[in-house]
Amino acid sequence: MWAYESVFYQIYPIGFCGAPRENDGVAVPRIAKVGDWAAHIEKLGCDAVYFSPLFESDSHGYDTRDYRKLDCRLGTNADFAKVCDTLHEHNVRVVLDGVFNHVGRGFWAFRDVQEKKRDSPYKDWFHISFDGNSNYNDGFWYEGWEGHYELVRLNLQNPEVVAHLFDCIRLWVDEFDIDGLRLDVAYCLDKDFIRQLRAFCDGLKPGFFLVGELLHGDYNQFVGNEMLHSCTNYECYKGLYSSLNSMNLFEITHSLLRQFGPENWTLYRGKHLLSFVDNHDVTRAASILSDPKHLPLLYGMLFGMPGIPCVYYGSEWGITGEKSHGDDALRPSFDAPEWNDLTDRIAAMAGAHRASKALCYGDFKQLVLTNKQCIWERVCEEERVLVALNIDSEPFTAHFNANAGRGVDLITGEMHDFGGGSELPPYSVAFWKTE
Repeated sequence: MWAYESVFYQIYPIGFCGAPRENDGVAVPRIAKVGDWAAHIEKLGCDAVYFSPLFESDSHGYDTRDYRKLDCRLGTNADFAKVCDTLHEHNVRVVLDGVFNHVGRGFWAFRDVQEKKRDSPYKDWFHISFDGNSNYNDGFWYEGWEGHYELVRLNLQNPEVVAHLFDCIRLWVDEFDIDGLRLDVAYCLDKDFIRQLRAFCDGLKPGFFLVGELLHGDYNQFVGNEMLHSCTNYECYKGLYSSLNSMNLFEITHSLLRQFGPENWTLYRGKHLLSFVDNHDVTRAASILSDPKHLPLLYGMLFGMPGIPCVYYGSEWGITGEKSHGDDALRPSFDAPEWNDLTDRIAAMAGAHRASKALCYGDFKQLVLTNKQCIWERVCEEERVLVALNIDSEPFTAHFNANAGRGVDLITGEMHDFGGGSELPPYSVAFWKTE
């Protein structure tokens, strides 16, 4: 699976393209802006873009009106097809947000139910009772997503609904040549639907990637041979930043050992979860860290740990954004991409990750661990890499058995001699490939 050797780049299109928050019905080809960033994404070392929702919706994208049309605020299907062609020309694959648990009140089939009530052929596409009423006085009650009644829950046990969604996915492959889907609120989806989806997509296009949004619980319930290829690793998202803020690397190392460690009981050995330091739903990494000097080290852990790293647009040059200021603060529009020292370091780490079999596939083991320093071992048949971090303001000399005389830092290309102890400079990260 190509995604296991990839670095993802996330874009929230409505915000990224500067579209109005509410659908104004005016068609503007704003999506072309993504094509202008293709060279930046490639230079950053990312080889896949995950697009948050971009189909016709009422407002924020997760309230779909029509899965078959690009949101008019972003342009037309033809406009997006050009963007996908440009990304593919830059060796960047395309993954779309599959929002299949619910639709918006403006969804065409729901509008038909509003008009025709019991006579609508689509009344069984949703969870509806004509013995009640909605907050919107529709003349019937319906199930919304987690109490949000602007989001109408689909009945994924209805074969007609499944057939419609699969027809739309086939359309996306035919028109845009997409390479995979990220499933919104995958934890809410019917598991039989996920199995059907996997079987359908396996037959639709070779290497079609499925990753689900999971927040908590046992990821093995949703990730497996007949289910999803991957899911979001929210457990380690929290551990990454809080281990830095509390100067306690035991926290993130414990989480990684619990998930991927050498013991047989560990939870997700051999699985490739989607790792991130921020996204469209959470405070930006540069805002959540107590010490700005830890920002490159946060990405060092992201690219050094097991999983598929994902970078959220704008964070590669360290922009800020707080969840407490609302979703719009997390989803801004920029005139053009920027590049600074942080971007340089992220690009170097992304390149190192993609080129290293050990970082993509290797087992995980702890070799050195203090509150402020750690050395992790990532090893597979072809390669062995030691991920070394010092989050302290003082240098640290690590005395340990490296089982090697020398190594090369995959980030900088510099040689490292393990004899006599390994000095870790202040605020440093290294990926030592051993001889």
